[in-house]
Amino acid sequence: MPASLWDHTVFTAQTGQGIQLGFDLPLCSSFSHVERVPHVLPKWGCAASPCRAIRYLSKRRQERICLIGDQLCREGFDLVLLQEIWSESDYSALKAKLGGCCPFSHYFRSGVIGSGLCVFSKFPIVDTLLYQYSLNGYPYMLQHGDWFCGKSVGLVIVRIAEITFNIYVTHLHAEYSREKDAYLPHRVVQAWELAQFIRHTAKAADVVLLGGDLNMHPGDVGIRLLRGWTGLRDAFTEAKHFEGCEDGCTLVPNNCFTVKSELQPFPLGIRIDYILYKAVSSFTVRCEELRTTTGTVPGMDIPYSDHEAVMAMLCIQRLGQTAGVTIGTAMPALMEVLSEARTEVCVGLLAARRQRYSSGRMAVLAMLLLLLQAAGVLGVLGGLAAGKTFPALSFSLLAFLALAILLLSAGLHLFHSIEVKMLQGTKEQMEMAMRGLQEQPLHRH
Repeated sequence: MPASLWDHTVFTAQTGQGIQLGFDLPLCSSFSHVERVPHVLPKWGCAASPCRAIRYLSKRRQERICLIGDQLCREGFDLVLLQEIWSESDYSALKAKLGGCCPFSHYFRSGVIGSGLCVFSKFPIVDTLLYQYSLNGYPYMLQHGDWFCGKSVGLVIVRIAEITFNIYVTHLHAEYSREKDAYLPHRVVQAWELAQFIRHTAKAADVVLLGGDLNMHPGDVGIRLLRGWTGLRDAFTEAKHFEGCEDGCTLVPNNCFTVKSELQPFPLGIRIDYILYKAVSSFTVRCEELRTTTGTVPGMDIPYSDHEAVMAMLCIQRLGQTAGVTIGTAMPALMEVLSEARTEVCVGLLAARRQRYSSGRMAVLAMLLLLLQAAGVLGVLGGLAAGKTFPALSFSLLAFLALAILLLSAGLHLFHSIEVKMLQGTKEQMEMAMRGLQEQPLHRH
């Protein structure tokens, strides 16, 4: 489900020399995600938001992009992470508007229409990296379109006062039906790949921050897997003080851009946009305050996006010595989550194998039909000498139909063959992780 969140997170860090650092991190989940990095002096501001800016489809897109840019300029965020900025013209407009407060930027490109992810920073970005998820829906599900979006996780690395921040922004596959979620195995694979990407790229970081539209409820297996395997903490559950939408919901029924029918089982709304964080080295992080927006843009009749913004205040403090970082969930619970995730992947694997078999069988039948037509043509050509007429139109239409079926079914067979390999590979990775946990009960990462 597309999300929109305007999260505002503030971090304050105390260094060994007594220098105080602050970070403001607003996140927005509607059209895009915005995150902002802290000043070396009093504050560091971050914002993450899905902007829901689809060219020709999103309502009042340019107006909302302008409003988001104006708000970011007023807030003066140091780091902005945006999601669902599908149009590079929108990115360019934001880049021009934010040039005064966030002169450094990066746009992550992937897929047919793009990842929709971009970053604006007040401080120089040391490095960037993009990982595109191996599975992301189906190309023939045109009404959803996720496959055409290169759903990915983007990483930017920023160093401030000798502290290395790994900041991740992502957008996972949408959930279009809670009861019949055909995309659940793909979303679980994405959550696993996201967790593995963070786990293996954050080893040199001091602080890790993830902001994004994860399209998962807090109790879903994917979010439990992500948090358990990486040790990331949820700003909403950790916050000492909360103010905003009930239960921290970021997709609520009274937003004019939401599809009310999708939220019928959830009268208060749902929470699918997150700020997750952890300290990796000799730091500790805690969430002092978290807030969400609760309505339209001041003085306007529209919200910034289809999701409410989330604002959190995180405090970072240096410890006296380096602290080892352990997996974030107790061993039995993590084993249970891995087992549950593996089960969902296995369900998707069986479905993919059935689809591969069906499309392969269809391709074979189409090929046989073409061979029969070829034999028929030879027979008819042999009878032309006897003065018989050749039904060219009928044969041409039938041949065209058979060829179209052959190409379509062959393409689907190749696609589902790749899907089977990706699901099988993820299943084996999870099994290896479970064996590792069993063999090393004090396993660390």
